Amino acid sequence: MSESAHAKASFYVHPTAEVSPEAQVGAGTRIWRQAHVREYARIGEECNIGKGVYIDAHVQIGSRVKIQNHTSVFEGVTLEDGVFVGPHVCFTNDLFPRAITPEGALKSADDWEITPTIVRYGASLGGGSVIRCGVTIGQFALVGAGSVVTHDVPPHALVFGNPARPHGYVCRCAHPLTRLTQVENGQLAGWCEHCQQECVIPQDETATIPR
Repeated sequence: MSESAHAKASFYVHPTAEVSPEAQVGAGTRIWRQAHVREYARIGEECNIGKGVYIDAHVQIGSRVKIQNHTSVFEGVTLEDGVFVGPHVCFTNDLFPRAITPEGALKSADDWEITPTIVRYGASLGGGSVIRCGVTIGQFALVGAGSVVTHDVPPHALVFGNPARPHGYVCRCAHPLTRLTQVENGQLAGWCEHCQQECVIPQDETATIPR
């Protein structure tokens, strides 16, 4: 995208960042130093894309998403609205990675298949975490720093470790829930000391990026 086009845009791109003209960027979004946004990526409104972030082709990002410095978001990843991604987080998109074919030739785009990953509304991924492709991370889940996520994460779950394992549940504010009880329709509810109110953990995940 040209400097003059940036000046007229409803979003901010740092002069050292590279944003493809084929990418879609929403109003109020800020893309900082040395970030790279590839063709056909879509970024919603009021996002904050940190220094050195790489957003691959066709990546889907909702609104009010924060992606901190030097994170790599590869093709096949969808981040719904309100997702927080800490620094140096790495998403993967190939379950069977090889640089070459069995015959020794360099692989092309036709020689492998993308495995999609979804991070649901309001979830947070701690710095340095690695997200194995093919997983779904539920609404308002919290992944601890340095974790390796290899399986789906339920809504509001707190997970950490290598591999990441559940260690309780968190509120929409990210503070831990206590006094867990079962309520209507088999849902769990817990008490948040920070909010001083009950938080019901949904069983389904219906949040989607606006089209």
